[in-house]
Amino acid sequence: MSSGPRGETVVVIPVLNEEASIGKVLADIPRAGILEVIVVDNGSDDRTAEVAARAGATVLAEPRRGYGRACMTGIARAVERRAEIVAFLDGDYSDYPEDLVEVLRPVREGECELVIGSRVLGERQPGAMLPQGLFGNWLATRLIRLFWGVRFTDLGPMRAIRTEALKRLAMREPAYGWTVEMQIKAARAGLRSREVPVRYRRRIGQSKVTGTLSGTVKAGTRILFVIVRSFFSRS
Repeated sequence: MSSGPRGETVVVIPVLNEEASIGKVLADIPRAGILEVIVVDNGSDDRTAEVAARAGATVLAEPRRGYGRACMTGIARAVERRAEIVAFLDGDYSDYPEDLVEVLRPVREGECELVIGSRVLGERQPGAMLPQGLFGNWLATRLIRLFWGVRFTDLGPMRAIRTEALKRLAMREPAYGWTVEMQIKAARAGLRSREVPVRYRRRIGQSKVTGTLSGTVKAGTRILFVIVRSFFSRS
């Protein structure tokens, strides 16, 4: 086993109207080595923020809608806390928070700088990933491999990255292209990246992305836009 650097971790969870699930997510997060759990409320009109605060999370408000904006608000707090690693997962209870242990392990042990939790490689509850989501993942990861020569199988929300590496990526995507932008920029920067299998189940409530036709179209279009923009630019 590597004797590389370990580090305290800040967990960032972007949320929008996840009152029914966020308490379960927070209860299942393994706390060893976790400096702080940050729930970034992206404009909820339910009791998400209240439930998260009662469960012991630090709750930050990011009223400007956008998955990427919420993540960047959490990152700013992680940098302020001098966390060595930032981990991300969703607040809808589709991820298994317990799997953070395996996602974090290679980063904590200095084996790589970025780990993606792959739902494609892991066990999935039937219906947890809809056909449009599976196809979108397949297409985006194939384009990353074609354009930048790095193989991924998933754009999964559960991931961990060393803070210093994350700073170098200079993330700017405000919306659902956030995950693909990170993986593209990591490939371009030559970060040591790895995927580990993670479990995935049906989320609590309806997905804001693949749960509706309009959400699927908007997210898919945005992801493709980020890939094309990245191919033709240096930023």
